[in-house]
Amino acid sequence: MSPILIIFYFLAAITLATAFLTIYSRNPIHSAIYLVICFFSIAGHYLLFNAQFLAIVHVIVYSGAIMVLFLFTIMLMNLNKEDEVHKPRITRLGAIAVFCLMSLVLIAIFMNSKPIVGEYDITGEDFQSIKVLGKVLLNEYMVPFEFASILLLVAMIGTVLLSKKENTTK
Repeated sequence: MSPILIIFYFLAAITLATAFLTIYSRNPIHSAIYLVICFFSIAGHYLLFNAQFLAIVHVIVYSGAIMVLFLFTIMLMNLNKEDEVHKPRITRLGAIAVFCLMSLVLIAIFMNSKPIVGEYDITGEDFQSIKVLGKVLLNEYMVPFEFASILLLVAMIGTVLLSKKENTTK
């Protein structure tokens, strides 16, 4: 067995385990930490695909910025109250059953898949380059790129408005 295959199986096990723990954990802070570990293992998968730039951006954006926003939201909304009603066991068991079934289906798909064999068309252009990515993002995909930035701005403003305390004394 090749070392890359061993690394892939190790990362896949970590990804599946932390995704399961993210859903199954009762403490929202623990769920967020498991999600960060899951994001890092997915970045490891990107490194196996030789997409270093995508892996670093994934770590910076998802594991850094978005998880900080998740943690702030969890802390601001105080979701870890003891008097909060928890879901019944049958719902949690149903989620476990769906998770296991989907994992088995994905494993069966991967085991029965065949690698692509043949010649690759070589254009000579480096698609891993940040310069090429910047040209594509800011030329062909300029409008969706700007829509994504506006969406993030609106989400940030919404978070600030939700976190503001109402003045009850008038």
